[in-house]
Amino acid sequence: MVKTTGSPHPHEDSEHGHAREVASMYGLTPKVEAVIRDTIQDAQWHRLRMLMDPLHPADKADFLERISAEDLRILVSQLGLDFDAEILPYLHEEVRETVRDLLDPDVFAASLPELDSDDVVTIAEELKPEQLDTALAALPTKERVLVEQSLAYPEDSAGRMMQREMVVVPPFWTVGQTIDFLRSSELYRDEFYLIMVTDASGHPVGEVRLNKLLCAQRPRRIVEIMDAEIRSIPTTMDQEEVALLFRRYGMITTSVIDEEGRLVGLITLDDIIDVIDEEAEEDLMALAGVSSASIRTSVLETLQGRAPWLFVNLITALIASVVIGFFESTIEKVVALAVLMPIVASMGGNAGTQTVTVAVRAIAMREFSPKVAVTFGLRELYVGIANGLIFAVVTAGLSYLWFGDTQIAKVLAVAMLVNMVVAAISGTLIPLLLVKLGVDPAIASSVFITTITDVIGFLVFLGLAALYLL
Repeated sequence: MVKTTGSPHPHEDSEHGHAREVASMYGLTPKVEAVIRDTIQDAQWHRLRMLMDPLHPADKADFLERISAEDLRILVSQLGLDFDAEILPYLHEEVRETVRDLLDPDVFAASLPELDSDDVVTIAEELKPEQLDTALAALPTKERVLVEQSLAYPEDSAGRMMQREMVVVPPFWTVGQTIDFLRSSELYRDEFYLIMVTDASGHPVGEVRLNKLLCAQRPRRIVEIMDAEIRSIPTTMDQEEVALLFRRYGMITTSVIDEEGRLVGLITLDDIIDVIDEEAEEDLMALAGVSSASIRTSVLETLQGRAPWLFVNLITALIASVVIGFFESTIEKVVALAVLMPIVASMGGNAGTQTVTVAVRAIAMREFSPKVAVTFGLRELYVGIANGLIFAVVTAGLSYLWFGDTQIAKVLAVAMLVNMVVAAISGTLIPLLLVKLGVDPAIASSVFITTITDVIGFLVFLGLAALYLL
C-alpha cells in the first residue's frame, strides 16, 4: 500500500499553484500585477522568481514598463543572472535602455546569444560603439558575423529586420534525408515551419512547408514537392514596402536575397506586425504634430519633439492674424463678425483634416493611382459642396436667430460654402503635392490644410462683410 503525504513545504506548493495559474493566463491581470508588486515591496525575492518565471516574456516586459523606476531598479538587480533575456525584444526602447544600464554588462552581453538574430540586431542598433563591441564579442563567431552583416544594411530595411536562422536544403535531397537532417541537427530548438531550397550558388529555387514535408513519402525528392513560385525581396527594400507586400499577398514568411540574388535571411509575420505598429504610431504622431514618444520620455526630449511643430503652428496663426488685421475696421463696426468668424475657420479646418486623413492613408497603403486620385478628388469635391450647402444653411439660420441680421447670415453662408469646398480640394491636393516633393504627407499635410482653411475662411468671410455690410 502506498501512503501519500502532504508536501513538507505547503507554502511552496501554494506558490507553485499560483504560478501555474499565472502561466495559464494571457496578459498581465491586475490581480497578478498587484501580487508581484507586493512581493517586491516585501522583499520576497524567492517568491518573486516563482511568480515571474511562468509569465510570458511579453507579460514580463509589460510589467517592467508599468512599475516605477525604483521598483525596476530593485527587480533587475535582484534577478541578476536569472534575468530573462527574452524580455528585451518586447520592451519599449526607453525602458530597454534603462534595463540595459541596470544589468551587469557581462550579464547583458551573455543574454544576447539566447535571442534570435533579428532581435539582436534591433538591440545592437541602440548601443553605443563601446557597448556594441562588448555585446558582439559575447556572440559566437558565426552569429557575430551575421549580426555585423545585418547592421551594414540601411536602417529600416529588409536586411536589418530579417532573421538569419533558417533551414536550407538542396533540391536533390530526398524527403527522408531532409527529415533525418532535421532530427540530427540542433535546428529543432528553433521554431520554424518553412524550409528553403537553394541551388549550389545559394540562389533560392523553392520552398517547402513542414506539413508538406511530413505528408510526403521518404523516397520523394525535395524538388518534386517544393513550391517553385516564391516571392523574394531585396535586402535594401524599405520595411514599410515589405509590410505592404505581406498585406497584399497574405504572406506569413518570405525570403530575403542580396544584390546577387543569394538567400541571406527570412522575414516572418511577427516582424511585420512590429513594423505595422511602428509605422502606424509614426503616422498618428505626425498628424498630431508630435514626435514618437512614450510616457517614459523625459521632459527635455518631449519638449524637443513638440516645440518645433508648435513654432510652425505659431507662424500659421500669425499669417491668419495678418489677414484678420486687414479687416480691423470692418470688425470694429460689425462686432458680430468677431463672434462668427472662428466658426468658418474651424469647420473648414475639420473638413480638410477629414479629407487629408483619408488621402494620407490611401497614399501609405499605395492605393492611389492617377485614375483613383481623380475619382477620389471628385468624390471629396462633391462631399465638400454637399457639406458646404448643409452647414451654410445651418450656420446661417443660427446666425439669424442670434443676431437677427439677414445680411450677416448670407455672408456667413457663402463663406461656409466656399471654405468647405476649398478644404475638400486642398485636402486632396496637398498630400499628393507633398509626395511629389518627396515630403512625408503625414507630417506636413495638417499644417498646410490648417493654414489654407484659416486664411481662406477669414478672407472670404471678412471680405464679403466689408463689401456688403458697410
